[in-house]
Amino acid sequence: MTRNFKEAIEHRRSYYSLSNTSPISDSQIKEVVDTAVKNVPSAFNSQSTRTVLLLGDHHKKLWNIVKETLRKKLSADNFKSTESKIDNCFASGYGTVLFFEDNTVVEELQNAFPTYSDKFPVWSQHTSAMHQFAIWTMLEDAGLGASLQHYNPLIDEEVIHTWALNPKWKLVAQMPFGTPLEEPGAKEFNPLVGRSLIFE
Repeated sequence: MTRNFKEAIEHRRSYYSLSNTSPISDSQIKEVVDTAVKNVPSAFNSQSTRTVLLLGDHHKKLWNIVKETLRKKLSADNFKSTESKIDNCFASGYGTVLFFEDNTVVEELQNAFPTYSDKFPVWSQHTSAMHQFAIWTMLEDAGLGASLQHYNPLIDEEVIHTWALNPKWKLVAQMPFGTPLEEPGAKEFNPLVGRSLIFE
């Protein structure tokens, strides 16, 4: 389905019950990711965001890494509920988008513009957030459900090693997605009074 931009924003939610199917092709999923990477703005046009799309066995391998990493850190009782959540909410999906920021780009900007040195890591996170939101919204508009997870930095080293990625890439977030099996509950909104101001 295709919604207008406002409708797509309003419809975007976190989906935790996913199947390992997709209503669109792998090439269409890749097009969603590539569209964001190409067109989402970045401070100083830094284009520092890097994405990795994991499908099939690569998707499963990621969530295996998450499980095995947490298994070593949690008690058996605590791990049981964590394992269930990973298996049924994330690994059960069709794929995962990994979001990274390239620290080489950030450091080059810090050296080139020392006045703003402390700002570039912050602006880099802003850039990543915009990519996450754009991809999340486009995936949902295409009939997929997604959520945003943060198992970094626990899994960073293993992820970089497993997929032979640039060690200067900093993992920011993981976005598992798939065909939704159930709708999320009603969302509560705080009043806009005091949150959105206008002076006319």
